Amino acid sequence: MPNITMAQAINSALKLEMERDPDIYVAGEDVAGGVFAVTQGLLEQFGEKRIRDTPITESAIIGTAVGAAACGLRPVVELMFVDFVGVCLDQLFNQAAKMKYMFGGKARLPIVVRTMCGAGAGAAAQHSQSLEAWFMHVPGLKVVMPSSAYDAKGLLISSIRDDNPVVFLENKTLYFTMGEVPDEAYTIPLGQADIKREGSDVTLVATGRMVVLAQEAAEKLAADGVSVEIVDPRSLSPLDEETILESVKKTSHLVIVHEEVQFAGSGAEIAAMAAEKAFDYLDAPILRLGAPFTPVPFSPVLEKEFIPSVDKIMATVKKVMGK
Repeated sequence: MPNITMAQAINSALKLEMERDPDIYVAGEDVAGGVFAVTQGLLEQFGEKRIRDTPITESAIIGTAVGAAACGLRPVVELMFVDFVGVCLDQLFNQAAKMKYMFGGKARLPIVVRTMCGAGAGAAAQHSQSLEAWFMHVPGLKVVMPSSAYDAKGLLISSIRDDNPVVFLENKTLYFTMGEVPDEAYTIPLGQADIKREGSDVTLVATGRMVVLAQEAAEKLAADGVSVEIVDPRSLSPLDEETILESVKKTSHLVIVHEEVQFAGSGAEIAAMAAEKAFDYLDAPILRLGAPFTPVPFSPVLEKEFIPSVDKIMATVKKVMGK
């Protein structure tokens, strides 16, 4: 298998699916050029009818996608930064998410909303947020967050083929991470977590970029005699509760790490679920590690402090183990 970046893996998924299904089109700001080269080359192959550069108007991007999907097309639309979702909340939360329910299941809304998230690129408070918990709270939306090039391709293909609206969150700092990815199309089921590392002492549930940092932390903790099992949910809605609970039952300790603000983040839902369904198996309180309750700083020093780090993950794991 070739070793490619996550950006190239996403590009490959889009290309293969557009070749397979002529009803798929891509639209968004600068998708013809391709931010971070994710959609690079698609315009030359598929033309302006299926690769649509849009004005800077998120409400129109999502609004037209809702109408197009309801009429039989399969739009894959890009919001350049997740921070701008506030401009199109009505189109996404009140229309795309609810239309199937309000039409008694007769409407299909096969929409994928790709968007960049995450801090660490010096993009300041309005271009660096992680807002996955916003989307998780809306019935009717599926929420997907890959952490590797392999997962990104398989999950995106599954998202495109799904008949429901999917929010596909791509951490911008992961675009140029490398991984082995097959040339051909393949799918990863939505709602199926992946155990990235097996362990016996602590379950560490991590999402997005935090999966990469968790793996580094687990390597260092192993030298201290702590065996960490890393669970990557891959999709936050639907959430693979079974895989998380089975891991917790094995390790009896749970730490959850995400880049979102810790208060009311996705980790709160995972912690509540585990407390309700695996309380008798826990030997210590569930611990969460997320960002502080503040906008993302522009200052490089403060931004580095804002993002959960390998050292903070290690300290949290040691704390839950009573070390």
